Amino acid sequence: MKPSVNLLSPENHALVLIDFEGQMAFATTSIPLSELRNNVAIICGASKIFNVPTVVTTVAEESFAGPVFPEIEEYYPIATSGYIDRTTMNTWEDEAAYKAITGKNKQKLVFAGLWTGVCIVGPTLSAIEEGYEVYVITDACGDVSDEAHERAVQRMIQVGARPITSIQYLLELQRDWAREETYVPVTNLMKKHGGSYGLGIHYAHNMLKH
Repeated sequence: MKPSVNLLSPENHALVLIDFEGQMAFATTSIPLSELRNNVAIICGASKIFNVPTVVTTVAEESFAGPVFPEIEEYYPIATSGYIDRTTMNTWEDEAAYKAITGKNKQKLVFAGLWTGVCIVGPTLSAIEEGYEVYVITDACGDVSDEAHERAVQRMIQVGARPITSIQYLLELQRDWAREETYVPVTNLMKKHGGSYGLGIHYAHNMLKH
């Protein structure tokens, strides 16, 4: 009856959202942007529902890359969330970002962002080398080509990173549908951003009324 220590729970990790900005998205071709935005909304909503410690970081926001996705600001408004803007491509090499991430005091770190081969590979390899367990939400990442994204994911797996998906992340945190306090927020999030799965929930909830 004891769950694996390799599973994520709301209490055992921090989420790091990296460079979900317009300029980075314009060149992303490994995933349709509509799908990427939905997946970002799912992980942001999940982290907010389950009160997961979350760091939002940007690169050259005002001079080059632009503002974060609206889906991030919906759950983590810029006015209250303390975005960390950097010049370094590797988040781990920015002192403020490093202190914010490691200051969450979580052994497990979950990364998502743009681009996979630069802004996710850098902190993933760096965090693993310092002894952290790193999970990468691969369908909430993207790169300039399929090749770039896939080679980056393979490279991270080779050093111990654990790939997961956005819906997997959400459902791993929920884990038990008997957890009534989060059931409605989770299913509402899926209805809004969960594609065919969300439509299935919407259908079931409405048909049960009959």
